[in-house]
Amino acid sequence: MDECISAILPESVQASATGIAILDDQGVVVYANPAFAVRLGRADSQALVGTSPIPAWTRSAGEDERRALERLLRAPEAGAFTLPVAGDSATTLYLEARRSDRRIVVATTGWPQPGSVPRSVVAQLDALTGLGNRAMYDEQIRCLGNAGAGQVATAVILIDLDRFKQVNDTLGHATGDSLLVLAAKRMRSAIRGDDTLIRLGGDEFVILQYRNEQPAGARAIAERLVELLQRPFLIDGHQVNSGASVGVALLGHGTSDPADLLRHADLALYEAKRQGRSRYCFFESHLESRAFERRALELDLRRALGLRQFSLLYQPQKSFSDNTISGFEALIRWDHPARGRVSPADFIPLAEEIGEIHAIGEWVMRTACQQAASWEGDPSVAVNVSPIQFESENIVTVVRHALDASGLAPERLEIEITESTLMSNTEDVMQRLWAIKAMGVGIAMDDFGTGYASLSHLNSFPFSKLKIDKSFIQAEQSPRARALMKAILAMGSSLGMTTIAEGVETLDQYEELCRGGCTTAQGYYIAKPMTPETIEHFMRACRAASHHPNLMIQE
Repeated sequence: MDECISAILPESVQASATGIAILDDQGVVVYANPAFAVRLGRADSQALVGTSPIPAWTRSAGEDERRALERLLRAPEAGAFTLPVAGDSATTLYLEARRSDRRIVVATTGWPQPGSVPRSVVAQLDALTGLGNRAMYDEQIRCLGNAGAGQVATAVILIDLDRFKQVNDTLGHATGDSLLVLAAKRMRSAIRGDDTLIRLGGDEFVILQYRNEQPAGARAIAERLVELLQRPFLIDGHQVNSGASVGVALLGHGTSDPADLLRHADLALYEAKRQGRSRYCFFESHLESRAFERRALELDLRRALGLRQFSLLYQPQKSFSDNTISGFEALIRWDHPARGRVSPADFIPLAEEIGEIHAIGEWVMRTACQQAASWEGDPSVAVNVSPIQFESENIVTVVRHALDASGLAPERLEIEITESTLMSNTEDVMQRLWAIKAMGVGIAMDDFGTGYASLSHLNSFPFSKLKIDKSFIQAEQSPRARALMKAILAMGSSLGMTTIAEGVETLDQYEELCRGGCTTAQGYYIAKPMTPETIEHFMRACRAASHHPNLMIQE
């Protein structure tokens, strides 16, 4: 038996419900898992090791069956054979084609009928983790369907590692592979001997659980998995924190067809991620209807750009130093003929997920630059750029083309990014940020103070502006809150960055920021977002009222 198979098979299939044995070049059993012994009506798989198949496997077989199996074992090609075991029961043996030093035999009751050629068992194993793969899952589900869904209480438990892409991007694919292996080991420790653990691909794993005490059995293992995978991993000197989200589907609990188990578990997994990750959810029927609604929204979103359903509004930004409007933030709006106005909070995450954000983001950049170029004076225009857009090197070209096509001076364009932009592909993202900054474009950190690594990111790139999250502005103004705001504003000043406070809604907030040394304010107290057509009138009115510091122009 070659070293690759000897290293993988015992670990990966020891707990499998599929019986697997390996014969050496002399036809002697060198490995058998417990399920193989059970299929043959034997109590101990180790007792089979070192034996020959004919006497050891054929205790309940007649002479004709023994001779037929003997012929099959002598033949070099793959084959199948139904072997009587005890009473009226039987098991089907599948023999892989003989190789120079080994032959794999599978014992099962649910795979294809005798006479068909089995898949190679090795082809059903994941080489990285030693677990089963998608082919093994498909076979087991087909077996379950043939057996009848009502005959066994089955759970499909789908596991997806949180932040796995971030690990790959920041620490490399070798570290990502090590994380998968260690996570598989932890998951294996959480399951019972009759559960089947499979790696579907990427960072997705699934457990097939056959037991009667459902949903309690599935809930117990889901809770255990979430807890186990939240613990840090130590890989090559790095502490890696991942976590996992889990979705569970059960036969007889909203799922009647085994073929739907994985799809329903995936919907439950999506719900777990939607609720904040590192948790588990069970499939419920309303998740399916929500998925249909989401699919309809996705189709509408893919058509929205071509149908010209997007528009931009602009919210003014007021400078404290001279009481003038220094710029505007571009805000995308989607007006659907049937849905009405769709909130960006609903469609932007979906656009990021399905990849439409690249086309939408390019349209926003191009349109904002074109419209800003027509404004009187030199107010800036701020454009939000998704972290997903920075995953593509095309973002630099998008900015350059928008400036060239519109004639807008680069110093009038400001790109707002959140710190999540800097959380993956850091080197590539930095190169793209520097390329954009080299054009003369300003780079602002949006939602400052809401992430866990804002200070380290301020040290990694010379941002031109800090945009203070509205949660700081609208919080109760306790002495502690005032001290924190004062520290943020002082830090921005010390680092040579301008500061802008968003979500300013009251005179008290406005005056407090002015006294604290904030550079710019934005919010409903200044003005609501407005259409491009009203900006010229608004700017004229602001210039006329510029000598009245607290006079706000509401459109």
